[in-house]
Amino acid sequence: MSQAPAGAPEPFFLRVDGGERFCLFHPPLAACRGALLYVHPFAEELNRSRRQAALQARALAASGYGVLQVDLHGCGDSSGDFVDARWNGWKRDLEAAAAWLDARLGQPLTLLGLRLGAALALDFARTSDTPPAAIVLWQPVLGGQGFMTQFLRTRIAADMLAGGDTRSGTAALRATLARGETLEVAGYEVHPELVRAVDALDDTALAPRGLPVYWFELAATSGRPPSSAATNTARLWRALGVQLQLRQVLGPQFWATPEISICPDLVAATCEALKEQTDAA
Repeated sequence: MSQAPAGAPEPFFLRVDGGERFCLFHPPLAACRGALLYVHPFAEELNRSRRQAALQARALAASGYGVLQVDLHGCGDSSGDFVDARWNGWKRDLEAAAAWLDARLGQPLTLLGLRLGAALALDFARTSDTPPAAIVLWQPVLGGQGFMTQFLRTRIAADMLAGGDTRSGTAALRATLARGETLEVAGYEVHPELVRAVDALDDTALAPRGLPVYWFELAATSGRPPSSAATNTARLWRALGVQLQLRQVLGPQFWATPEISICPDLVAATCEALKEQTDAA
């Protein structure tokens, strides 16, 4: 059997309670500067973001970071179905992944979360026994109820295209969930418990105190200010003592485009932010 080239990504399954989680580890190609755990986004955004996540992992590995990508319970190539996924179960997956990274590298941990994965990373950091040294947020989703409502609207749009009855809107879909029934949305069957957990998310409770945070917002054109939601949350967090840097990067919203797209400037900006953090530590 031929050996994988030095520095090649290492795929493996991480054993956890109740199953296995597919992981891809990118070992550092230079003197190790730190460990990074990538927290992927929700549902189909995961698949649309894989190329961007892979580019970032390779760039960080080349800079001396060990990067672990993990498919959470019911997602990607991990065991379980999406309907089995629960918010706290995903946090346990991150705990197991962080422990694996610590055993492998013994280096300070940075979390990188995209979209709803950013909220999951923040919530994990808030409750973990071993909090990270820093957090990177890519276009974070911090208002859970609004995000979930938008997700449910994709079901309404699909029903409309199929000629179904959409008169009741999201209220009817939420009533179905309130009765304890699962709901199929955009090919994903979601459980009411997961929806309730996402609905409960809010930016105040997720404020990451005591560690540096690098928040990246993507913009389609230069000169455009960050969204009012990002600006307001940044103001709130700084008032709470969060060490926050809010930065804007030009590029497409790769997690939402129908065709696979990437943002090289985001890769470079993230590498630069982590270099700043490591040099300052």
